[in-house]
Amino acid sequence: MKKISTKIISVILCVCMIFGCSAMVSSAEETTDTVTRVSCAFNGDSQTSRGFCWYTETYTRSDVQIVKTSDFKGSFANAAEYSAGNVYKFRDLYCHKVTVSDLEPGTSYTYRVGDRSLNLWSDNGTFTTDDGDSKFSFISIADVQASSDENFAHAAQTMIGAIKTLPNYEFMVNLGDFVNDDTNDEWNWYFKNFAFANMNTTIAPVAGNHDGNITNKLNINVFNSMFNLGNPNTESNTNWVNGVYYSFDYGNAHFAVINTNDMYPMTQSQRNWLVNDMSKTDADWKIVLMHRASYSEGKNINKPDTIIMRDVLLPLFDELDIDMVQAGHDHVYYRSKQVKGDKVVENVQYVTEMFNGEETTFALNPEGTVHVVPATAGTKRYRVYDAIDPIPGCCDFRLSTRDMGGCFMTTEIDGGKLVMKSYLVDDETQEITLIDKYAIKKDVGQNKPADDYQDLPTDNVSNISAYVTNFVKAVVDMLVKYLFVLLPKVIKNAITK
Repeated sequence: MKKISTKIISVILCVCMIFGCSAMVSSAEETTDTVTRVSCAFNGDSQTSRGFCWYTETYTRSDVQIVKTSDFKGSFANAAEYSAGNVYKFRDLYCHKVTVSDLEPGTSYTYRVGDRSLNLWSDNGTFTTDDGDSKFSFISIADVQASSDENFAHAAQTMIGAIKTLPNYEFMVNLGDFVNDDTNDEWNWYFKNFAFANMNTTIAPVAGNHDGNITNKLNINVFNSMFNLGNPNTESNTNWVNGVYYSFDYGNAHFAVINTNDMYPMTQSQRNWLVNDMSKTDADWKIVLMHRASYSEGKNINKPDTIIMRDVLLPLFDELDIDMVQAGHDHVYYRSKQVKGDKVVENVQYVTEMFNGEETTFALNPEGTVHVVPATAGTKRYRVYDAIDPIPGCCDFRLSTRDMGGCFMTTEIDGGKLVMKSYLVDDETQEITLIDKYAIKKDVGQNKPADDYQDLPTDNVSNISAYVTNFVKAVVDMLVKYLFVLLPKVIKNAITK
């Protein structure tokens, strides 16, 4: 009787194990959830760290599996695993963020994100960490700003053309306005159509006014929920409400990403952060990435918010010796001359040398900053508008790309040489045409931050009085300038045409 009971118990246990395992396998196989909106962004040290972000329809674990591409044989069995991170519900979906900070410099990695307990994974992605040398390149696009799956697919052709032109690029800059109306559908379409790029490089995203700007709609924390970025001072200020500002080093360049949604006027916290950030770098190149442009001949350049922003930012760019500013917003192509003090820098010297097999003319150790707006990668293209002085006189090249094609820009840096080129991708044939080229050559090793630099306060509490003073001053200055200086010129230009 005892033997029979033992056999019965054994049979029951085996049946339970079989059905239990079947249930577990079924659970993993039958999940209807999918991993979407995957991105790998700069977050911390570009040589050793990356920020991953993705979405699911239901609450799941947040797992990232990473393996060196040189060791990847189609399986993640020996991959390094990173879990936990941050999961929260956003617009009826679940946003996942995991930061990885123990990577090796100059190394290519293959990764996937999802939930290992459900065997729920994204497609495989790749990225390469910064090797720290002074030779690298990147691609910049602006204002995809589509409202349909079809138009996002059309804009993706611009990025395809960019990769064909510069296949060895190391990261991608998107200068804002990823979407038009900031809906879930639009974000899904963007990430679906640009997955080939977003999942196979590191992205440096910039917040645009259509990407959850609280002044357009009461959309809070949208941009911050689409990417996992290095967010400074998020506990002590509002650097997440309508965008994000952050910075990173790459090679011998330092990049500051400004949030131009943080306006009316730009908060003292962000101004102080920019001064602190750029004052402490010894990088050879100082580059600012932003959405609203300080120099452009698009329809927004004469608007009050741009007037306020120019008054705030241009003196800071001069003070901080910014080499280049890349911006978007106006959907026309614009490149300034070297400008400082809102004026053209005179007597710039030039030298012609070979660069990557091409004869290239370089501005030699120029003072001031060059501002570039690479039109739009999308289909919403505007005409050139009459800008008010001194902007037209500061222009070196401008172009409306209406009925022409999407635009992208490449930037190549090699030690003390920087070469930017801009291209159009024909709407019908996808033929790629060079439309602009500009280059700078400078002495390296000249940026020496002060050893005793004292940080300016970047929290809201310390800057509350400055907020009030700046706002009143900006409104008064803007009204005086707009009503008594700019508006009469606009009217005069319209009458004389």
